[in-house]
Amino acid sequence: MELNINEKIYRVEAQPDDSLLSVLRDDLDLTGTKYGCGEGACGACKVLIDDVATPSCITRVGSVGARKITTIEGIGMNGLNAVQQAVLAVDVFQCAYCASGMIVAATSLLKKNAHPSDEEIRHGMQGNICRCGTHPRILRAIQKASQKQK
Repeated sequence: MELNINEKIYRVEAQPDDSLLSVLRDDLDLTGTKYGCGEGACGACKVLIDDVATPSCITRVGSVGARKITTIEGIGMNGLNAVQQAVLAVDVFQCAYCASGMIVAATSLLKKNAHPSDEEIRHGMQGNICRCGTHPRILRAIQKASQKQK
C-alpha cells in the first residue's frame, strides 16, 4: 500500500489491520512518534491526518488511504514551527516522552483556532498526558505560540 507521509509517498508491505504507529516506527523508521498506552488515551502517538491530531496506535493503516499524514518529523521539516519554538522558549518538557504528541496536538489546535482561550487550549489538549506534570508550562507555550499566529 502507499502512504502519503510528510509530503512523500511511501510504499509499505503492511497488513490493513496493522497500527499506523507500528508502520511508522518499525517499517519506516519514523521514530519521533512514541508508543505510550496503546489505547489512544495518552497522546504520545499522535500524528496529523489531514491536519487532525489522531492517535496512531489505534488507527489501522488500512483506514488511512490517500489522506495526508504528518508526523513530528514532518512538522519540523522546514524549520521549527511556532509551537516547537514556544516549547523551547518556555522550557516545557522534563523527560519529553510526551513532547511529539503534545506538539502535534497543539499544532492541530492552532490550525483550527489560531488564538484559543485558555479553556479552548485545555479542551483541545485533552487526551494528551504529561507524566512529569508540565501541563501549566504546556499551556504557556501554546499561549505563546498563538501570539505568533497571523
